[in-house]
Amino acid sequence: MSAPAVSSLSCPQCGAAIELRTLDQAQTVVCSSCGSILDARDPNLALLQAFEGKQKFTPQIPLGTRGTLKGEKWEAVGYQVRFIEVDGTAYYWDEYLLFNPYKGFRYLTQYDGHWNDVQIVKAAPAEALSGGRPVVTLHGDTFKHFQTATAETAFVLGEFPWQVRVGDRVQTRDFVAPPRMLSEERTAEETTWSLGTYMTGAQVWEAFSLPGKAPRARGVFANQPSDFKPRAASLVKRYLLFAAIVVGLGLLRLVTASRDTVFATNASFFRPGAPADSLAFVTPTFEVKGRTANLEVVTEAQVDNGWAYFDYALVNETTGKTYEFGRQVSYYYGRDSDGNWSEGSRSDRAVLPSIPAGPYFLRVQPEAQVPTDFLEYRIVVRRDVPILFPYLVGLVLLAIPPIFLAFRAWAMESARWKESDYAPSDDDDDDD
Repeated sequence: MSAPAVSSLSCPQCGAAIELRTLDQAQTVVCSSCGSILDARDPNLALLQAFEGKQKFTPQIPLGTRGTLKGEKWEAVGYQVRFIEVDGTAYYWDEYLLFNPYKGFRYLTQYDGHWNDVQIVKAAPAEALSGGRPVVTLHGDTFKHFQTATAETAFVLGEFPWQVRVGDRVQTRDFVAPPRMLSEERTAEETTWSLGTYMTGAQVWEAFSLPGKAPRARGVFANQPSDFKPRAASLVKRYLLFAAIVVGLGLLRLVTASRDTVFATNASFFRPGAPADSLAFVTPTFEVKGRTANLEVVTEAQVDNGWAYFDYALVNETTGKTYEFGRQVSYYYGRDSDGNWSEGSRSDRAVLPSIPAGPYFLRVQPEAQVPTDFLEYRIVVRRDVPILFPYLVGLVLLAIPPIFLAFRAWAMESARWKESDYAPSDDDDDDD
């Protein structure tokens, strides 16, 4: 963009020099010295409104600064501060008017460190209701209603192609489809639609070569895009892939496990309350063949409203290596005011990992507390049984990252809509 011609005039209020950058396109210009709003179409810059504001605002992009947006040169020529009031609290934002002599005007808006590149939409979007809420459609994209409010101008600086005054009020409606936002401004004379696209402060600072770093954005803005949604979606796809692999490995393990029964015996004893050492016995030797694999020891005891405990020792007859473990079987049942009930089980299984081949025997010390003086039980030893628990743990661990990102995405959406007209109210919480 070549340097546009600049017309120099003087403020009739304070005598300060005034530069018109948009020349005949300017309808009002604001004196940067005294804040008076002047009629740019009057050769004498007739006073339209004297500055009566309680405070002045300083633009973060100084007027006259040039930058590049989407490959085109733009100059900041106007600045205004507007606000809406919600529940007695005023929320202010900045609007920068940008000018290119060949492209016309566009805008940058800023609220709490969140920026939007805004352009006027010539055709009004189609409006409908969805789920009881207004939505608008533009070029095939649907925007959800976010907020309706009355915006008021609190401060102006620079020049504008319309009659601008402090105190101007318009009815606004915002519709969002992150990272874009459609906004309607309605007055008695006209209705204007504009389309904003979210920008970060760092992008604005780079575009206009501003010194230092952009102020950090606070909170979640209406059309701020979520980084978590696409990342969560990507991780879900990866999770499904890895989950399929884990499930496939689990199924393969189910198919290839030998489940060889290497020993089984039925036993019984009287006087279940007798000392365990008096009931101890040693099984015959049994052979565990093949490669190193797990061993499953299944204990089945016919207990009724009682328990039986078995102190086991698996001993390698050749090496003397011993694997000690204890298992308990208990089963209780009855009937109460809620009907029949039961708890526990008459069987139990223990899995010993990585048992090498060789001759083994079991040393068993049983004890029990049951209503009768006789207890029957069965011991079965199997080699190479499938254990699916590690595969389930793998599926759970793989699910943690996508679940975490999905939660972050949900939290961001929740924070976004808390600032809208559809935020949960205290009454809603009380109803819950």
